[in-house]
Amino acid sequence: MTGNRVDLNRTPYWAPHVSGYSLLISKRSVIFCLIAIMALCTVGFITLMNSSITSSPTEAWQALLGVGKESAVRSVQQRRLPRFLTALLVGGCLSVAGAIFQSMSRNVLGSPDIIGFTSGAALGAICEIVFFGQGVWATSLAAIAGGFLTATLVYGLSLRNGISGGLRLILVGIGAGAVANAATSFVMVRADITDAATAQLWSAGSLTARGWPHVIPLALIVVLSAPLLTALSSRLTLLEMGDDSGASLGISPERTRIGAMIAGVALTGAGVAAAGPIAFIALAAPHIARRSTRSTGVDFPASFLTGAFLLACADLLSQSVNIALRTPVGLTTSLLGGVYLIAILLRRNP
Repeated sequence: MTGNRVDLNRTPYWAPHVSGYSLLISKRSVIFCLIAIMALCTVGFITLMNSSITSSPTEAWQALLGVGKESAVRSVQQRRLPRFLTALLVGGCLSVAGAIFQSMSRNVLGSPDIIGFTSGAALGAICEIVFFGQGVWATSLAAIAGGFLTATLVYGLSLRNGISGGLRLILVGIGAGAVANAATSFVMVRADITDAATAQLWSAGSLTARGWPHVIPLALIVVLSAPLLTALSSRLTLLEMGDDSGASLGISPERTRIGAMIAGVALTGAGVAAAGPIAFIALAAPHIARRSTRSTGVDFPASFLTGAFLLACADLLSQSVNIALRTPVGLTTSLLGGVYLIAILLRRNP
């Protein structure tokens, strides 16, 4: 620093000028995202190789390009590639949703897993599977509708004097999640045995038999939510300083929370619809991203890539652990997430 001027070459940020606007980009975040992308490419290629049909890197690469045995090409292009992309998109959606709710509530427990939105989305999807069974798109819409209904209920009950958020939002969400879980259990108990078995397998969280019909809705949700997330990023960062500070800097705290809730619930519902309720990704991935980038605000790209990497790795592990049936990835994330939380708690001072 010279006088009152800051030498940006010595700061951890880049400040490019685009169309008359100055952007502040964290160098550490960019490096982290580049490393995460390379790690995702590595995990994706290992996933494509993880088959008795394509056992070598050359065979997997040729099958990806449509060259080689028909069975290998079909296995890679129609089974393994869409499954990996589904894991990537679901993990990213859940992680970004977790970052939104943690920032909005200013609480580390502000995850859709904890505050009931995942349970509400799961209830909507289970009802569609048991009572209607109309397919992937209908299940996606039902999960999103269930998530929005739960979010509306939680938001309305947590609203006091025109203000929501904070610990009250989390406590109301925990109660709503318990009610949604009880309703889900009731629907499954009353369902036909075949429908109940299908719903039970889905509710464990699985990426088995996920194909392009699952990838396309997820990709559309991600693309459509990107502009809203871009607009919300700086607003949520200001909101983390408190409602009064945010309002003095020109944002509307309650409108920001409503917009953030809409984006977070849509991402949660899309992820739950595609793979079932996947535990701990939305809770742990934003923490890991923020600690790795040392970000003082909301870093959606880093959170998305972290969640995508964690779920892709968990799915690869679940495919490697064969207990007669392929282990559902939701069980794998629950186990790894529990270990992660215990490790974090043990590292904290009493």
